[in-house]
Amino acid sequence: MIVQFTVTEQIPFPARTVLGVVQAALKVKRTVAQQLVHEHAVSCRGRILLHGHQHLQVGDMLEIDYAPQPIKIRTIKTRQVQRFEIVYDDADFVVVNKPAGVLTVPTTKGESNTLQSQLRGWLNRQQPGAMAVCVHRLDRLVSGLLVFAKTYPVADLLRTQFASRKPQRLYTAFVSGQVAEDQGTIRNYLATNEQLTRYSSDNPQAGELAITHYRVIERWRDITQLEVRLETGRRNQIRVHLAEHGHPILGDPRYGPEEAQHRLWPYKRIALHAETLSILHPQTGQLLRLVAPWPQEFRDLKRKLTPRAQT
Repeated sequence: MIVQFTVTEQIPFPARTVLGVVQAALKVKRTVAQQLVHEHAVSCRGRILLHGHQHLQVGDMLEIDYAPQPIKIRTIKTRQVQRFEIVYDDADFVVVNKPAGVLTVPTTKGESNTLQSQLRGWLNRQQPGAMAVCVHRLDRLVSGLLVFAKTYPVADLLRTQFASRKPQRLYTAFVSGQVAEDQGTIRNYLATNEQLTRYSSDNPQAGELAITHYRVIERWRDITQLEVRLETGRRNQIRVHLAEHGHPILGDPRYGPEEAQHRLWPYKRIALHAETLSILHPQTGQLLRLVAPWPQEFRDLKRKLTPRAQT
């Protein structure tokens, strides 16, 4: 459920941090408040609050996605198939290649078999004591690179990079129709309706700034392959922007679902893959460029897409 709480003068200034206010609103321990912040469950004025030490102003209203009964993360059974690939791993963080169809983190329904729970099980066996703190997310039906920190301080450093738009994130998308422009930028504000569906607005007060850059890689008769670069990383951003641009991603059941259907894409996933991530190591400052190979569905589709359209 969503808990709304307005900051008042009764909360002394030293306690008007995000963590302090969440504790006051929910009457929970600091560790619970920390988990809510790190799971992106706390927002103010439509923006997710990423730093627990950030001070708030009197009159600010927090919205907290909170399940009154704590969700217990069940231990993954040893016979359960591990559904991710380790792309990079060191003492500070781990980068995995997420398959489509797997949730990144549990929702309020308390799903146990998420990527985060699978990774925690792997870390418990390989590196006891290491955490798996989610730094950013991918939609359930999307595959590709995801970063998990092993401590909260490292998570804060990595999230600061994402908030300042430093990491370069490149996606491969197969979309419906022929995209006319060789490249372009979509810039507007993403809002959310009562059904939690995202939509674009030109009103800065209506939602979060969202900027998506795209470049055509190849065109066929009724499908285009795009390279998509995220400047901001809002929920469903690429899906909404491309669908409202007239070219929904193949297989998308929510944004442009009718146009997104195609006989060459029978899969129960979206034709979107987070392929490349360039990120600064939070401790050494070294630039890391990581790549996740295409899933088999992408390779099969590309092989079937002949002859090439004349454009």
